[in-house]
Amino acid sequence: MSDVIIRSTGLWTPPHSISNAQLVESYNAYAARWNAEHAGEIERGEREAKQPSSVEFIEKASGIRSRYAIDPDGILDTSRLRPKVEPRPDDALCLMAEAGVVAVKDALNRVGLDGGDVDGVICSATSMQRTYPCVAIEIQDAIGATGFGFDMSVACSSATFALQQAVNAIRCGQANRIVVVTPEITTPQLNYTDRDSHFIFGDVAVAVILERADWGNPGWKILSTRLKTQYSNNIRSNQGFLNRCEEPARDEDEMLFVQNGRRVFKEVCPMVAEMILQHMGDCGLTPDDMKRLWLHQANSNMNRVIAQKVFGREYADAEAPTILDEFANTAGAGSVVCFHRHNDDFETGEKGLICSFGAGYSVGSIFVERVAA
Repeated sequence: MSDVIIRSTGLWTPPHSISNAQLVESYNAYAARWNAEHAGEIERGEREAKQPSSVEFIEKASGIRSRYAIDPDGILDTSRLRPKVEPRPDDALCLMAEAGVVAVKDALNRVGLDGGDVDGVICSATSMQRTYPCVAIEIQDAIGATGFGFDMSVACSSATFALQQAVNAIRCGQANRIVVVTPEITTPQLNYTDRDSHFIFGDVAVAVILERADWGNPGWKILSTRLKTQYSNNIRSNQGFLNRCEEPARDEDEMLFVQNGRRVFKEVCPMVAEMILQHMGDCGLTPDDMKRLWLHQANSNMNRVIAQKVFGREYADAEAPTILDEFANTAGAGSVVCFHRHNDDFETGEKGLICSFGAGYSVGSIFVERVAA
């Protein structure tokens, strides 16, 4: 049974970004028009007026300052308030596969590999563009990989859960080198008419190459992985193939992302911190052994609470960095994007934790150690 390393990571971002100020301007224009159109109902108490958003509100609530988006124009258009996506013919790469391929090739190029060196592809993301054929198999074909590919989803824990599946496959000899790719096209899942969530998501794709450690390449040795789920309805999307058959039909807003943010904060933070500390102890590690925590990038306030509980002290920003200012919440990709951006300063033997958490509830933790060739 072989040990496993993370050999490299790769990233794709859309070419355009939306600032909080742009998003607030668009939302407030919509809210003002909506309030005017429903003034009578608001006065009679039949509807609640939409409250304005603000840059200060968004940054205090989340730490988010901007986000990459596949179509800023459609999102900011107050008559549309959602990205515009052009349909593609069946013989063209789908949008998720296209984003994933760029991230995979970036990861391969960083270590001088090509698609033919890969014998497994796992595509794991919060939502898939289609039910079948698997996006993973489409990516496998596009990069020229052999072996197998499959899709999976565990909401915002999608990447860490997929990483464990890759580790298990390599350890038991089903593959020698696997790419885990998480293309999170999340901006179409947002309700841009909802003040409490219109700012949350951004689009990104991240890829991780894992391989046998006994090949002797430098990378990040996987010390231990652990997964946990506990059912909760506090983060939900009702989008699915049965929607077209439902009678009466759902309102479109009911099929978009929705959460009870206060309950999520209250319930998830202690759950995640407790799991990390228990996993750490079972591995014979202590908080002082951790140079860095690469946590899920949903909310800076949540990360602050979790990191303080794990370290048991005030901590430096570099010990638990965030990427929310640039990327916003990128769902299942967030912790791995953070790892991708913040690992160059590690020396051989230094350790860290990649941890994601989200809807389900779900938590995935992966302890890693920098290793030389």
